[in-house]
Order: sequence, then C-alpha cells, then structure tokens
Amino acid sequence: MIEQVPLLAEINPGLWVILAGLICTLLPIGHARKAFVIAAPIFAGFLIFQINGLNPGAHFGGRLNFGPVELTTLRIDKLSVVWGYLFCLAGIINGIYALHEKCRMTDSSALIYTGAAIAGVLSGDMITLFIMWELTAISSVFLIWKGGDHAYAAGVRYLAIHVLSGVMLLAGAIMFAQANGGDFMFNEIGLDSPGGWLMLLAMGIKVGFPGLHMWMQDAYPKASITGTVILASFTTKFAVYALARGFAGEEILIWVGAIMTCFPVFFAVVENDLRRVLAYSLNNQLGFMVCGIGIGSALALNGVVGQVFVHVIFKGLLFMSIGAVMYRTGTAKASELGGLFRSMPYTAVFCLIGAASIAAVPLFAAFVTKAMILAAAVYDHHYIPFLMMLFASAGVMEHSGIKVPHFTFFAHDSGRRVKEAPWNMLTAMGIATFFCIYLAWPVGGYQNLYALMPYELDKAYVPYTIDHVVFQMQLLFAAIFAFTLLKRFKLYPAERRAEILDLDWTYRKMGLGIASWASAMWDRLSVQTGRLKTRVLGAAGRRLYQTFSPAGAASEATPSGLAAIMTAGLLFVVLMFEYFAK
Repeated sequence: MIEQVPLLAEINPGLWVILAGLICTLLPIGHARKAFVIAAPIFAGFLIFQINGLNPGAHFGGRLNFGPVELTTLRIDKLSVVWGYLFCLAGIINGIYALHEKCRMTDSSALIYTGAAIAGVLSGDMITLFIMWELTAISSVFLIWKGGDHAYAAGVRYLAIHVLSGVMLLAGAIMFAQANGGDFMFNEIGLDSPGGWLMLLAMGIKVGFPGLHMWMQDAYPKASITGTVILASFTTKFAVYALARGFAGEEILIWVGAIMTCFPVFFAVVENDLRRVLAYSLNNQLGFMVCGIGIGSALALNGVVGQVFVHVIFKGLLFMSIGAVMYRTGTAKASELGGLFRSMPYTAVFCLIGAASIAAVPLFAAFVTKAMILAAAVYDHHYIPFLMMLFASAGVMEHSGIKVPHFTFFAHDSGRRVKEAPWNMLTAMGIATFFCIYLAWPVGGYQNLYALMPYELDKAYVPYTIDHVVFQMQLLFAAIFAFTLLKRFKLYPAERRAEILDLDWTYRKMGLGIASWASAMWDRLSVQTGRLKTRVLGAAGRRLYQTFSPAGAASEATPSGLAAIMTAGLLFVVLMFEYFAK
C-alpha cells in the first residue's frame, strides 16, 4: 500500500469521492451502497493524511497542460488541508445521518457534492477551482429538488444564481490571468484588477454577502431533511476557503462581514420556520468568518479556520436535530411544535449542546474560536466592527441558542407524542456532539484544534482566561435576560404562520410584477403588430393584383410581343456566357 502513495499523490482525493458518487448510481439499494457512502470520505481523508505526510509544508500534484495553460489540480498545504479533513469528517457524519434514506439520487448527489467540495479546496489553479465550483452547484440542486414539488422553483433559483456565480468566477479568473502573464495558479488575488473584483463578487454570492444571501433562506428550508444537513456543510465553507486564499486582508471584507453578522438577527427573531431560522443563523456565522478574513492578521485567520471547523459540526448538529424532529412530526414550524422533550429527549439534549456551541458558551465549540476573531478586531483597532460582532453574538444566543430549542422542545406543549429519532440520526448527532465538547475542552481538546491552525502566532492564544470567561458569561446572561423579559411581558414576536420575505421579495413580488407587465406589453405589441402587418400586406396584395393580374394595368398596357423579346434577350445572354466560359 505504501508503494502506491506516490502514484495516488498525483490525483486529487476528492476525485475518488466523485467517482464513488457515480458508482452509487449503479448500486442497488442496500448495505453495500450505504457502506460506499461512508467509506468514500474515509478513504479521501486517509489519502489526504498520506499525501500531506510526504511534504508537510506544501504538496503540488496532478499537473496538466492544455496548450499554454498549466493546471495544478492538487495542492495540499497548511490552509487547504484543514478544509480537506473537515469536509471528509462532514461527509462521514452526513452519510451516517442519511443511512435510513433509500434514495439512489440522494446518495449519489451527496457523494458527488462532497467530492467536488473536497477537490475544490484542494485545487491549485483557478480553472480546477471553477470546475468544482460549478459541480458543487449542479450536484447539490438534486438535494433541494428531493424536498418535493414545492422545492422545484427554489431549486431552479438556487441553480441559476450558483451557475451565474461560476460564470463570473471563470470570467474573473481569465481576466486576472491575462493581467498576470497567463498564470492561473490560485494564490493571493487582491482587488487591484477588474478580474479580482469579479471573482470577489462571485465568491460573495456563494458565501452570502448582504443582498446576495437570499438563496440560503430560499433553498435550504425546502430541501429534503438530509439534504439540508448536507447543504449546510459545504457550499458556503468552500467559498470561505476561496476568500481566505485569495482576499485575506482586504479591508472591505471587514465591513461586509460585520453587516453580515447583524442583519440576520432581526429576521431570525420573527421567522417561524426553524430551518429558515438556522439558515439566517448560518449567514450570521459566515459574517464572523468574512470579517476575520478582512482583518487578515494571523490571529484573525486562525480564528476563521477554527470557526469554520467547529461551525460545520455544530451547525450540522442543529440542522440534524431539527431534521430529526421534522422526520417524526412532519413539520419544522415553531408554531406547531413544543413539548417534544418528553418523547425525543436525546434529540433535545443534542440540540441544546449545538445551541450552546453556536452561542459560544464556555466549554463548547465556538467559545475557543470566535473569540480569536473578536480579539483580532480589538488588537487591530477595528472597534466599530467589534461592537457589531458583539451585538451579533448576543443575537446568536437569542435566536439559535434559545429560540430554536425553546420552541421545539419546550415552550407550549403541542401535544405531539412521537418516537425518538432513528438510531442512525442519533449516532450522527452523537458524533457531532462529541466534537462540539472535545474541541473546546480546556485540557487537550482545543489545543489539538489549534494545532491545525495554518499561521504562526507571536505567542499562543489562550481562550480560558478569567476575563474572557466572565465577559462571555455576562454577554450570554444579558441575552437570556432580554429573552425572558420580552417573553414575560409578551413583547417577543409571536410565531406567525407565514413566510417572512427577505430581499427575495425583489424577484418574488416586484420581479413577478415586472415580468407580468412586460408580458402584457408584449401581447399588446403583438396585437398591434399583427394589425399593422395585416393592413400593409393587404394593401400591398391589392396593389400587386391591380397591376399584374390578367385584368390588371400591366396586362392592359404591355404588348404581347414584349414577353417574346425579353425571353430572346435572356437566351442571348446565356449563350454568350457559355461561349466565353469555354
């Protein structure tokens, strides 16, 4: 096996997972296919470990030449290897969570999607990045469509905006490469060229910049139960990796990220669909990552890497717990749930641990990573973004730390008495719960997470200080007190049986109105054009008939011998042409 490693080191490990996804389309329903779904990301993780061991600094492989363009389809370095391991871990957990699924499309799409994400973060050039960028969109849309008939339109919108993102990424890459001597290597890009701006906008679509984020809240809640969990793991974190690789230290991202952390809080408070609440929470957490990338210091970027790692786990845990509830009850609406801790106690505990992790409660995942980004903002004197992120942290505690578990498992008793989640769902949630606690544990836990960080620090960052713990607990208790106070005086927004529209109103309402007006105008124009055509052709036909018909003017005025003369002249021209042609 050891002798095969150098040969395998030339092949991007994500490609093996994609191949496994294609093979899954041929395998019958059964244990063999499910084993394949779980084994493929394990194999990819093993390959990443082996290849990284060959050259721990940076390994480049899979070089291909297409004319003047050289592709480097594999790069494993200190930055990409973290995403590689993370996506393999997410693929394993997602595969276990979906063991009860008996859908060939779900298994195949999930594997291809996972493999494309792994191959994308391990790609060394922008062309390979683009190919995997588009493949993640195309493969993942089937997970949305699997959600049912109501998900078809959302899937079409999702696919359209992500294909557009890919086209913009490719156009920007070509423009950037032309300005840099034809070099397509994916390194630091910056904003010194139009190509860089275009690539930033393409990545902004995928990561959910303000105003470009609506596809998350539109598509994720409409996907299948397992599809939503899988979607939350890869797409946006793939884009975070691309931003960290190409645009670290760009100050505009500080403000973009700070805004991203704040505005979802207001929508999440009034939203009734709990999967949509978690989609807003996802956008909020991505804002911390984008802001850290914009700060660009070693501490901030390490915080981003750590936050990405734990976020995939605890956000997946929250989506899995709500998915398990939806699997048993058929709904994820806050107004229709409550009191489920009686019949789904294990799921309730897992959800509470996920909530504590996302809220950065001490001893839980985000406590040891989010603080690095906040500290970096203070150290670099970005005080306004720091205060915005501080407000957003309290908001996270309110909508994901309190609202989601409160309205699902406690609050009013909905009267539902259902079975606990299937064993495979509980197993997947148990694995995620273990990592949520272990990666934040004061002794041996967070140190192992910090060991994966790609950037060297002047001195080690220590999260468990008295100041940090006390400050964080004050922030969390303030959020809890505000929630309790608002509920006590009935000032907290009630759960409305309605879908709250975001900026997607522009294409759901205003866009539909514009399309309807344009269609009506086109119909009126077609009617008027048809009438004009009828008038013009009718008048022309009548004039031609009056002139050239047997009873027309031409027949009356032209002598009958004129036709014979014209025929003879034409015959003469043909004969002369034939003579000179010889």
